[in-house]
Amino acid sequence: MVYQISVFLENRAGQLAEITSALADNGIDLRAMSIAETADYGILRMIVDDAQKATAVLMEHEYLLTMTPVLVVSVPDVPGGIAPVLETLAEGDIDIEYMYSLFTHTGGKAYIVFRVGEAEKFVSLLATHGITPTTADELGIH
Repeated sequence: MVYQISVFLENRAGQLAEITSALADNGIDLRAMSIAETADYGILRMIVDDAQKATAVLMEHEYLLTMTPVLVVSVPDVPGGIAPVLETLAEGDIDIEYMYSLFTHTGGKAYIVFRVGEAEKFVSLLATHGITPTTADELGIH
């Protein structure tokens, strides 16, 4: 299972640098990050190599956060490589809550993080198309 950490951010300069420095100081490697913001706050979503350790470090620094299971799917790193996965979501009438990519691109593949409303249905539909979600082990995540 791959876990995403979502950290609630104040809208102030330097907070992202503080978070990434705290993780780096503790030997935690970022694999993906995405920021969504409003006028009052932001949400940093990230995948790291050790979610439990990162959560402990961030809580020590008094950040508000949640851990959420997400699906990661590898797609060919070519134009249109993600199209079959998105077509599968459309076929199943599954809504995407959000998605973003990992920093990792290996063996001609890119990795996409999905948060969907019906994860089990999504996994089942992917299987019918010969697509298997990527595991934490494949990504070197604890």
